[in-house]
Amino acid sequence: MGKVTVEALVEGGKASAGPPIGPALGPTGVNLYQVVQKINELTAKFKGLKVPVKITVNTDDKSFDVEVGVPPTSALILSKLAKEKATGNPRKEITGDISMRDIIEIAKMKSSQLTARSLAGAVRTVLGTCVSMGVTVEGKDPRIVQKEVLEGKYNGLLSEE
Repeated sequence: MGKVTVEALVEGGKASAGPPIGPALGPTGVNLYQVVQKINELTAKFKGLKVPVKITVNTDDKSFDVEVGVPPTSALILSKLAKEKATGNPRKEITGDISMRDIIEIAKMKSSQLTARSLAGAVRTVLGTCVSMGVTVEGKDPRIVQKEVLEGKYNGLLSEE
């Protein structure tokens, strides 16, 4: 029969055999318990966030492969701020304030999807998202922090991470 691929959005670490995974994979005959366990294991670090997963099942031998995507940068920033959504007017309203360590952590999570060649470049990309969301970084405008990253002010913090 071949391969069946199912893409779903699941909450990190909380996938279940119910919708959307169960109904999609049930007809393939694969062990749903093992699939759900694998998804939860791979998405545990994204607790509380919706995570894209791609499940490929070989219908002949019932083997499966799970690929986990990374939530959008904006969702990762909002989760660090414990907010549900950003301001609708980032030039005038501040959504929240985030630490540089959190920015670096997000940059590392997203590094495989970003085109930046270095951690500093990935950090600057995440800071750009902060600009559009109205998020300050340790009380500063993210554009100022981007310049400070370029000037090497955070090299110590970037190298220890």
